[in-house]
Amino acid sequence: MATIASGLQAVKLRINKAAKTPVALLAVSKTWPAQAIREAHAAGQKAFGESYVQEALGKMQELSGLDLEWHFIGPVQGNKAKAIAEHFDWVHSIDREKIALKLSEARPGNLPPLQVCIQVNISGEASKSGVPPDEVPHLAQFVSGLPKLRLRGLMAIPEPTRDERLRRARFAELRQLKGRLCESGFDLDTLSMGMSEDLESAILEGATMVRVGSAIFGTRNKK
Repeated sequence: MATIASGLQAVKLRINKAAKTPVALLAVSKTWPAQAIREAHAAGQKAFGESYVQEALGKMQELSGLDLEWHFIGPVQGNKAKAIAEHFDWVHSIDREKIALKLSEARPGNLPPLQVCIQVNISGEASKSGVPPDEVPHLAQFVSGLPKLRLRGLMAIPEPTRDERLRRARFAELRQLKGRLCESGFDLDTLSMGMSEDLESAILEGATMVRVGSAIFGTRNKK
């Protein structure tokens, strides 16, 4: 308990030091057991990020008595879209129309719209999921027209680098892209960017939500 609680406290201090406006903290709990989430919740954390559907569903069942907010942050496979739509509150990783449509069609009518972000491949890496920046406006238009999704903003995972200027430049590109979308009429309020190693850089460039795992839970277990 002390380790996770102290990790959360340290991350929140980092956020508060870097931020001039409120920044939401998403605790990335993928590969960690339900007990770790329970401990983080006891220390005041509500929102958790998962990337593996079956693993997440097991945790949801075990922790059903807690008031938790579940975010799917991994690549969405078509055959997992129904389960994601039925059990998650947010999806950060929409990168094509087909997946957005599947999520909307599978979202139960008794639940509020699924809160979603478009994942942008801001650094153009072939190995990484995400839509190229120039294709974002078209996808945003499509997602915005789906009845059971609410487009909240953009997400990105830039290439890892120790170059602070490059870090800031990548995050600035995403902020500027969101700004252009807002100018063209989209109602967006979320920039999901920044992780344990670079959250300060992301916050300085306008992040509204950071996704932090190892700085809270420790070194991640291998999946």
